[in-house]
Amino acid sequence: MATKTKKHADTAKKLENMAQVVVKYAKSKEDPGFDIPSRTLSNARFDEKKKIITMGESVQRRNFFNLGQAKKFMQTMLIASGCKELADQAKSTSIRDMYYHTKHTIEGTSENTFDDQSESDPIIEDLEVAITSLREELGLFAENRGAMVGPMTLVDNGDTIDLTRMGSGGWAVPSIVEDDIIQFKKHNAKYILLIEKGAVWNRFNQDRFWEKEKCIIIHGQGQPPRGVRRLMYRLHNELKLPVYVLTDNDPWGYYIYSVVKQGSINLAFESQRMAVPAARFIGMSSFDVERFGINKTVTIKLTDEDTRRAREIMNYPWFKNKKDWQKEIQKMLQSQVKLELEALSSKDFSFITETYLPEKLKKKQWLD
Repeated sequence: MATKTKKHADTAKKLENMAQVVVKYAKSKEDPGFDIPSRTLSNARFDEKKKIITMGESVQRRNFFNLGQAKKFMQTMLIASGCKELADQAKSTSIRDMYYHTKHTIEGTSENTFDDQSESDPIIEDLEVAITSLREELGLFAENRGAMVGPMTLVDNGDTIDLTRMGSGGWAVPSIVEDDIIQFKKHNAKYILLIEKGAVWNRFNQDRFWEKEKCIIIHGQGQPPRGVRRLMYRLHNELKLPVYVLTDNDPWGYYIYSVVKQGSINLAFESQRMAVPAARFIGMSSFDVERFGINKTVTIKLTDEDTRRAREIMNYPWFKNKKDWQKEIQKMLQSQVKLELEALSSKDFSFITETYLPEKLKKKQWLD
């Protein structure tokens, strides 16, 4: 059996407290219930001082005797019970496994506790905000998505990993990267480079960019998952490593950077433990066609959805008052084209690693 840590005990206590509140109402012959902070746009705000998205004070009451809430009440208590089992046993499991663990037909009915995982996943997020514990602290993980290499040695669940000897695939970043699982050892990295796409990350790894530049390169297969974001947060705050984000020149790339830097609106409660306000955008720019002599035949025409999203991002509070970002997005809208990182291969397969990024870093051609 795994060793039970203080984190397991703290999580178990939070879950017990939640259950005790429900029991207290029941014993008093009152409607059992609890509050769930609202995970909505209207309950999220940008903290100008901390430079991250934070959650407001609005809550939704979830009661047992409310027909519209009874099923979600039951589902929340089921997930909480499953997480309490994990904490007591000092174990972790996948969010998929938790779905099956709590899925059954209610005795005497034809009603299932959960019909699909799309029902249980939001309940897990509700539980996170209700007891202010990350999913990872509840012992739940998602599938690994993302890889990392660089001049660093770390310990992963007791095993020492040399990130310079990870071959072509890199070290698979786990979903749970808390300090009781992952510990950082020696390193001589100067910065962290988050690369949007796994295919582009492969080019950087194959060219051993991380060795030449003494940096850590990491990807999250598009929008980085929580494990990657949390790991970057720890590397930045514990090792004081700058973070650079390399994405396509399109609204989706801008959004990826936004989530890394400020956090997301839907999961505002986790921003303080995942967002990196000091992160810099060094991705493809609307001005790179002229800067690097990129052939206009490799540009892609903006869709109506691209245009809508670009205008929406322009009005995000953290971009709205930044002249350089306004200039960048206006240039995209004016040209009506976007650029993928792979477009740089039109000049040379290794142009991105040998010329493009080194030059942008040297000239400090990034956006903050």
